[in-house]
Amino acid sequence: MIQIIIIILLLIVLITVIAVITHKANKAAPPTEEVKIADDCCGAHAVCERDSLLSKTDQIIYFDDEELDELKGIPPEEFTDKQNQMLEDVFFTLREQDMAGWIRSLQLRNIELPDDIRDQALLIISERRQNTLENYNKNH
Repeated sequence: MIQIIIIILLLIVLITVIAVITHKANKAAPPTEEVKIADDCCGAHAVCERDSLLSKTDQIIYFDDEELDELKGIPPEEFTDKQNQMLEDVFFTLREQDMAGWIRSLQLRNIELPDDIRDQALLIISERRQNTLENYNKNH
C-alpha cells in the first residue's frame, strides 16, 4: 500500500515539474509580430509571391535545368528538336507550384520559351492563382 502512495506522489511531483517547465517556456517565447499585408494582396501573400512572374531580385534559382543555359539569347523559332525536347522535359516534370519561379528563372537567364510551352505555363499559373483566390474566399 505504501508503494502505491509513493508512486502516486512521484507522479504528482513529475506532473508538477513538467507543468512548471512548460509554463516558463511559454513565458520565455518571444511575442509574435503582426504582419502587415498590402491592401492589394489577395490575402494569400506567400502564394502571391510564389506565383508572381515578376522578379523582385536578380538571384537565379535553378530547377534542375542548368542544361537550358545553352538556350540563352536564342530565339525559340531557332531551337533544334533536341533543344525543344530539353525544354519540354523540364516543363513536364515541374510541379505546379514551381511554374512561376521557373518562368522567372528563365527570364533572368534570358531564355525564351516557345509559344506553346509559354502558353501552357501561363495557363497553369493563372489556374493556380484562381484556385488560391477561391480557396481563400471560401475560408474567409
